[in-house]
Amino acid sequence: MKTAVIIVRILMGLMFLYASVVVLFNLVPQPELHGKVKIFMEGMVASGYLLMLIKITELVCAIAFLSGRFVPLATVVIFPDILNIFLFHLSIEPKGLPVAIALLIGDLFLAYAHRRNYEGLLNPKRLLLSV
Repeated sequence: MKTAVIIVRILMGLMFLYASVVVLFNLVPQPELHGKVKIFMEGMVASGYLLMLIKITELVCAIAFLSGRFVPLATVVIFPDILNIFLFHLSIEPKGLPVAIALLIGDLFLAYAHRRNYEGLLNPKRLLLSV
């Protein structure tokens, strides 16, 4: 189990590192977008902050996954991004669905592997007593 956790977090870290660095430093030219994908991306860029926020979050979580530090926190922080990637590919652009499914399963696996770290958050009695 320990080896599987290391492999999954390294693979996820590398995927998010690549995805964030490519966009943040404009290393690869943007492909021509069409239809709903174009509208979606134009909306993210038009917001002025959303795309940068997502990519910076991905970069920070990638560093956490690759370094092995704060992995339970990174697993929770990156989950909304992974869920959005999954739903985007499920509803708008099915071509990337296999990678989205792999990311979702990987994140859920890491959350399961670190489930003891979330006990305080998921225990309502314990949470109320600590206030």
